[in-house]
Amino acid sequence: MELFLKGERCYTDKCAIKRRNYPPGQHGQGRSKTSDYGVQLREKQKVRRIYGLLEKQFRGYFQEADRMRGVTGENLLSLLERRLDNAIYRLGFASSRTESRQLVRHGHFTINGRKVNIPSIQIKVGDVIELREKSRKVAAVIDSLEAVVRRGIPQWVELERDAFKGVIKSLPVREDITTPIQEQLIVELYSK
Repeated sequence: MELFLKGERCYTDKCAIKRRNYPPGQHGQGRSKTSDYGVQLREKQKVRRIYGLLEKQFRGYFQEADRMRGVTGENLLSLLERRLDNAIYRLGFASSRTESRQLVRHGHFTINGRKVNIPSIQIKVGDVIELREKSRKVAAVIDSLEAVVRRGIPQWVELERDAFKGVIKSLPVREDITTPIQEQLIVELYSK
């Protein structure tokens, strides 16, 4: 499955999944039947890799989502979407989540006027994420803002391209997350 981990390359014909959708080697095209556990584990690993998390971090997010009111799977996806590095990716300042994570770690962004360098900060409604004045000439950010038209911006964020800032209008809900994720499989895996 295409996870869009490589930024712009995933939108072109050079994407490995589009060229060859099976593992390499002589036995790559063999068919195999996966167990229910295997399907659940594969889904969890897919979500972990999409958001770039380690197992301990992911488990912490799941436990927090489990304690919250509402549907656990939707709470989990909402918590993952509200990470700062993901919000920067969704706003279009970076072409991939790993790139946005690096931009945050290098101190290129501010939240409500305060410099931040922790990618896992949970953003809230009304937060203003802004690119710092010194960082507005970074070529990667400018290229990503040009290419954001192809990817699109979700409704829960608002981008002011000329001012290099974005505003969080609302919390992300399940309908805003277009990535093909079956969160129920993850909940079933962790409830064993």
